[in-house]
Amino acid sequence: QVQLVESGGGLVQAGGSLRLSCAASGRTFARMGWFRQAPDKEREFVAAITVPGGSIHYADSVQGRFTISRDNAKNTVYLQMNRLKPEDTAVYYCAADRRGWFSIMVRSAWERWGQGTQVTVSS
Repeated sequence: QVQLVESGGGLVQAGGSLRLSCAASGRTFARMGWFRQAPDKEREFVAAITVPGGSIHYADSVQGRFTISRDNAKNTVYLQMNRLKPEDTAVYYCAADRRGWFSIMVRSAWERWGQGTQVTVSS
């Protein structure tokens, strides 16, 4: 069974840090990434990384504050979030796909999704 299981969400004060993890099982993916969805908003791209090659891309809103990384041996991707802001509050979803590096900011270009983990940043 193919699964993506996220962990690491929680409540943090503005300026703090959290690290999200996403463990994939049942399949190896070519790229993995993170999206987020705040209440009454569309799901938006956060960051993505290729599994073999290490290409990385960030949304402008998180560039310089968030870092995506991977551990291929564990089939796991991480999102280190620093200098968190109240506007980062959202449900964070892990995403994965077997295809190449294209349309990575488009929700429909990702084939697998995790169940989501809540991140709440208080002011």
